[in-house]
Amino acid sequence: MSLPRLLPTLALLALTASAQQTPHSFQGEARIPVGYRYLLALPEGYEADTARQWPLVVFLHGAGERGTDLELLKKHGPPKLVEAGQKLPAIVASLQCEKARIWDPHGVKAVTDHLAATLRVDTRRIYLTGLSMGGFGTWETALEHPETYAAIAPICGGAGVRWVMAERIKDLPCWIFHGDQDKAVPLEFSTKIHDALIKAGSQAKLTIYPGVGHDSWTRTYENQEFWDWLLAQKRE
Repeated sequence: MSLPRLLPTLALLALTASAQQTPHSFQGEARIPVGYRYLLALPEGYEADTARQWPLVVFLHGAGERGTDLELLKKHGPPKLVEAGQKLPAIVASLQCEKARIWDPHGVKAVTDHLAATLRVDTRRIYLTGLSMGGFGTWETALEHPETYAAIAPICGGAGVRWVMAERIKDLPCWIFHGDQDKAVPLEFSTKIHDALIKAGSQAKLTIYPGVGHDSWTRTYENQEFWDWLLAQKRE
């Protein structure tokens, strides 16, 4: 699947942006009482073609975008691209974590299930990605619910001691990104889980950006190759 080049067209697209991100909220039930606000962007053609099912991209932000203001999410990642007018051929749900909280993997899973049940989602093509704190949340959620996602893309995050559970996600397509000069989340956080995945038989990919600090997400999300890879993954 080919996407339009993201750079250097973002400035031009911003002038003619037609994509909209609408605010929503989800509150879990008593068993998983975690609620998240989120921005939802529907792909072009979603309303017109009522028979078509679409891939779903779930995005988890970093620590700096926590709170109750959904506008903060538009600073980085997929919601930034959508706001600039980039037309991704997928439903994009950008969740927001409250202040002083970290991502709850069961809450992320609950929102994912809610979206899959209420929108025309191709459940074979649900993807999870996040940056920094959201990269940690991506690992946590995938390790708890490996059967839900067709692929994950954790950026400058890590799995902590849960690298010992790599066997659980060895068959889950994964592309990891990290800058080798990251002082906020050291590169070892990504290489540790990547090495464990490879040892378990995974084909996980790891991209290390030389000379790049913590912001390894801008380069990643503005790369057509990344989106082509992600949207090509499918659960059997």
